[in-house]
This record gives sequence, structure tokens and C-alpha cells, in this order.
Amino acid sequence: MNFPSELKYTEDHEWIRIEGDTAIIGITDHAQNELGDIVYVDINTVGDALDKGEVFGSVEAVKTVSDLFIPLPGTVLEVNEELDAEPELVNTDPYGRGWMVKISLANPGDEDGLLSAEDYQKFIGA
Repeated sequence: MNFPSELKYTEDHEWIRIEGDTAIIGITDHAQNELGDIVYVDINTVGDALDKGEVFGSVEAVKTVSDLFIPLPGTVLEVNEELDAEPELVNTDPYGRGWMVKISLANPGDEDGLLSAEDYQKFIGA
């Protein structure tokens, strides 16, 4: 399994790539592996200001639906439109083309509660 060291992670299995006052969010390689084949991504929160831990969407796999939680407070700027036609990108490229949302951070520089790649691996027992 892959855990890019430049990303931060959550105990809810999201990853976040912080780029100044914006961030890109998706689910981890571990999460997509546990869910199985993803068949639908449902995100309709563009323009919404969300607090840390709030649901920003959901992913549907063959046997389950799982909520997606925002790792840091911010406003959803953009949803990855590619996932409408190709939800399987979350399985095949979770840290690249399978990203889910881009947000404007409410408090840039506030990374409290996020895990390093090493800490996330320990958390999941990898």
C-alpha cells in the first residue's frame, strides 16, 4: 500500500494535500482497498463552508456506502468532475486522478489532529 509522505491523513481515512490556503482531499489507498470497487461518488457541497469532521459527500462501493469527512474547516471550491464518469479512479489512483474535492482553508497553517504518513500507517496497523 502507498502512503505519500507529503500528505497528511485522518483517522477517518481521508488524505489532504495542503497548498498554501487551499487543499485537495481524497480517501487513502487503505480506505479504497477496504471499500472495494467504488461505483459512485456523491459530492454536492460546492460552496458550502464546513467545519472539521463534517460530511462533505459519500462514496458507494459494491457492498456499502461510506461518508466522507472534511479533515480541516473550509469551503468546498471544486469537485473532481472526472469521478462522475470514472468513479473507479478512486481505486486506481487515490492520490492522483482520484482526488475528490478542493477546499479553501478557513485557518491556513492549522493542521491540528492530522496524522503524518508514518502515524497513519501505525494507526491502521500497516
